[in-house]
Amino acid sequence: MSCDTCGTEVLVRKNSTKHTSIQWTTDPARSCPIYAEQASRGENTALLDTCERLTASIARAVETGRIRVGSPEEGAS
Repeated sequence: MSCDTCGTEVLVRKNSTKHTSIQWTTDPARSCPIYAEQASRGENTALLDTCERLTASIARAVETGRIRVGSPEEGAS
């Protein structure tokens, strides 16, 4: 799926309503403005859990059915 804000592509799996697995397909410091801003300040992007805009995009994808929760056969979306 892609972030609704910046278009960064990630693979997402929702194993439960509280557990989300995100796999970045690019270097987030180059593709995500939030990560890029942190990197430009010399901060460690590995300590950033994830981008709040991406989190909101994933929540919308779950709400609209683009990502299903707890469907192991779905794999990453």
